[in-house]
Amino acid sequence: MNSSLLISRSPIADSLLSKNFPNLKSDGVNPSIDKTFDVSGSQSQLFRREKFGLYCVQILQKESLTRDQVVTIRNHLANHQIDFLSIGSLLPKKKESLFVFDMDSTVIKEEVIDELARKHGVYEEVATVTKQAMEGGMGFDEALRLRVKHLAGLSKESFREVYDLLTLNEGMEKVFQFVQANGSKLGILSGGFTPVLQLFSEKYPVSFYRANGLEEVNGNFTGEIFGEIINREKKEFYLKKYAKDLSIPLEQVVAVGDGANDALMLNAAGIGIGIHAKQGLKDKITNWIDFTDLSALVFLFEDSF
Repeated sequence: MNSSLLISRSPIADSLLSKNFPNLKSDGVNPSIDKTFDVSGSQSQLFRREKFGLYCVQILQKESLTRDQVVTIRNHLANHQIDFLSIGSLLPKKKESLFVFDMDSTVIKEEVIDELARKHGVYEEVATVTKQAMEGGMGFDEALRLRVKHLAGLSKESFREVYDLLTLNEGMEKVFQFVQANGSKLGILSGGFTPVLQLFSEKYPVSFYRANGLEEVNGNFTGEIFGEIINREKKEFYLKKYAKDLSIPLEQVVAVGDGANDALMLNAAGIGIGIHAKQGLKDKITNWIDFTDLSALVFLFEDSF
């Protein structure tokens, strides 16, 4: 069965369901009550749930939707600030799943390299390189190396100072709770920097992480990257590697990111979701969240229904 999920900060009216899913016919169950009912004519079922202040309608159908159909339905629902996801199957009960996140602007609100650049007095220089990269003037690897060069001379202690300023994205605190409660694991694959992820993993339940290493001499960074660059290809590679090492099928892997650099990783996972995603990512994926927050991921578990 294929799951369509409608998620909102307000209750979702039956009229919106019938308008966007004309084959659905309610049997008169009060939509405010936590019940399920059969939907006549299409061997479908509809479930309603409320968690963390979010309202979700799940429609189970045998037929899967094409990407064009998903986008069309999403555009209609966007007028009501309702997010729409089309998932092959939800995460099964009593089986370990894996959640893999991008870091900057996904798990946290900030872009760490921008915060480091501000602290080092080179924000404009770094922002210029970022703009060139976003306009297609250079690839991710080249842009990262150029931006890191501007951080030469930055002290190791600066990472702790910047880390203390970072804030979790809305709903991420809930994610840490329900991922653990469901016996699943959580990892981070970041185009950012290892010192930040090391500090982060000491506080939060992160099973593994990969990020870019920075070369250090006498407590200061040289402006060079140490080791491999975690780009879009490496994110996909490590998602598959950790899933294999943990013996978790890709169908039970959820990947979440916000930028085009996350596209390969999201498409490699059984469930790939953009969170407040940039258009460059939306163009390459099927599912994303615009109006709610990361706590909406709780509805990916079968146990939620």
